[in-house]
Amino acid sequence: MFKEQPKGLYALALANTGERFGYYTMLAVFALFLRANFGLEAGVAGAIYSTFLGLVYFMPLVGGVLADKFGYGKMVTIGITVMFAGYLLLSLPLGSDTLAMIGMLAALIFISVGTGLFKGNLQVMVGNLYDDPKYASKRDEAFSIFYMAINVGALFAPTAAVEIKEWAETSLGFSSNDAYHFSFAVACVALIISMGIYYTFRSSFRHIEGGKSKSGEKAMAEKKLSAGEMRQRIIALCLVFAVVIFFWMAFHQNGLTLTYFANEFNEKSSEGFQSMFFSVWNLVLIIIGVYALFSLFQSETTRGRVVAGSIVAGVVAVLYYKYLNLNGPVAVSAPIFQQFNPFYVVALTPVSIAIFSALARRGKEPSAPRKIAYGMLVASAGFAIMAVGSLGLLTPDAQEAAVEAGEQVPLVSSNWLISTYLVLTFAELLLSPMGISFVSKVAPPQYKGMMMGGWFGATAIGNLLVAVGGFLWGGIPLWAVWTVFIVLCLLSAVFMFSMMKKLESVTTDA
Repeated sequence: MFKEQPKGLYALALANTGERFGYYTMLAVFALFLRANFGLEAGVAGAIYSTFLGLVYFMPLVGGVLADKFGYGKMVTIGITVMFAGYLLLSLPLGSDTLAMIGMLAALIFISVGTGLFKGNLQVMVGNLYDDPKYASKRDEAFSIFYMAINVGALFAPTAAVEIKEWAETSLGFSSNDAYHFSFAVACVALIISMGIYYTFRSSFRHIEGGKSKSGEKAMAEKKLSAGEMRQRIIALCLVFAVVIFFWMAFHQNGLTLTYFANEFNEKSSEGFQSMFFSVWNLVLIIIGVYALFSLFQSETTRGRVVAGSIVAGVVAVLYYKYLNLNGPVAVSAPIFQQFNPFYVVALTPVSIAIFSALARRGKEPSAPRKIAYGMLVASAGFAIMAVGSLGLLTPDAQEAAVEAGEQVPLVSSNWLISTYLVLTFAELLLSPMGISFVSKVAPPQYKGMMMGGWFGATAIGNLLVAVGGFLWGGIPLWAVWTVFIVLCLLSAVFMFSMMKKLESVTTDA
C-alpha cells in the first residue's frame, strides 16, 4: 500500500501524527479533569466536552474558506501557532476557581481555532497531491495511510496521558488535579515536533501549498464542470455530511459515556492473557507483527520474505515470553481504553486495503458512499455489544449511590469494551478515510477547502450532539442509553442506502 505514493504524503501524514498525538493525549483525560478539578456533574462536563469537540470540527469550515482565498500552507502555519498558544495556556495549573475556568475556556477557543486552520487544510493538501493523473488511482489508499498516521499518534496518547499524570503525582508531588496539566503540556512538545517535520520536508509538497499543482490544474481544466454538475456534487456531499453527523455523535461517545462506563462499571484490574492488551508496547509489537506478516506474503524478493518471517517469529517469541512472565493483575484506568481504537486502526488498515484491493481487481469494490452506509450498520453492531454487556447492571445513579454506601457493586469484564472498540473501528475505517477521500474527489475544485470544511462542520454538529450521551447518563438503564445510538446508526444507514444511486452517480463522474 506504500508503493508509488508521492513523498509529500508521508511528510504531511507525519506532521499530522505529531499534532494528533498531543490532541488525543489532552482529550484522553479531559472529561475526567473537568469533573475532578471543577466538580462538574456528568451532563455539564459532557456539554463542555462536546462543545469543544464541536468547535474543533466546525472551525475547519472557516479555515477552508480562508484557505481557498489565501492558500492552504499559510493557514496551516498560522493554525499550528495558535494551537500551541492554546495548549500552553491549558498546561498552566491555575486551580479550580472562576479565573481557572475562564483560562481553561480561553485555551479551548485557541485550540479549536488553530485546529480549524490546520486540520482540514492539511487534508486538502493531501488530496491535491492526487489531482495529478500520475497518482489519481492511489487516492483512497493515500487517505487510508494518512488516517493510519493520525492513529499512530492517538495510539500512544492514553498511555502518555495516564503515565505522565502519575509521574507528576508520585515523583514531583503535585496534587491529582494539578497533575492533569502535565498531560496537557505534552501537546506543546508534540506541536513543536509536528512543526519541525512540516518545515523540514516542505519541499516535497510546497507546490500544492497554495492550491493545485500545475499537473492537477491541467487535469481539471480538461474537465470543466457545468453549473448543474457542480450543484449535483454539492448536494451529494451535503447528503453524506448529514449521515456523518450521526456517526460522530455515536462514535465520539468513546471520550464520554464509554469512558464513564469504563470508570464506573468496568473491572479495575486485569490479569492473564487479557492484561497484555493494556500495555501499549504489546500493542506496538502486534502491529509490527501484522505488517511483517503482510510483507512476508507480498515481498518480491527472497531476502525480503526472510526478513519479514524473522520479524514475525521474533514478535511471537517476545509476546510469548512476556505472557509466561506475567506478574499478577495490572490496574485498569478508564482513559487507557482509548488506546484500543487507534491500535485497531493502525493494525487493520492494511487488512482493509488488502480486502478492497482484492475486490477492486474483481470489479466488485463498493463505492465510497456504499462503504459509508456499511459503516453505519457496523457502528450499530458495536453499540449492540454494549447493550448486551450492560444487561443486569444498575443505572449510573444507582451505581454511584451504592458505591457511596459502601455496597458491593457489579462490574463487568474489560472484554466488552475491547470488543466494542474493535467493531466501532471497523465502522470508522469504512466511513472516515473513505468519506474524506470522497470529499477530496467530488468537491468542485474552487470549493475544495470549503467542502472539506463542510465534512468537519458535519463532524462538529455530531460532536455537539455527543452531549446527549452525557445527559442520558444518570437514571436511565444502560442498555437503553446504548439503544439510542443503535437506532440512530440504523436510521442513518437506511437513509444512505435510499440515496445511493444519486451518490454513486457523482462518484462515477468525478
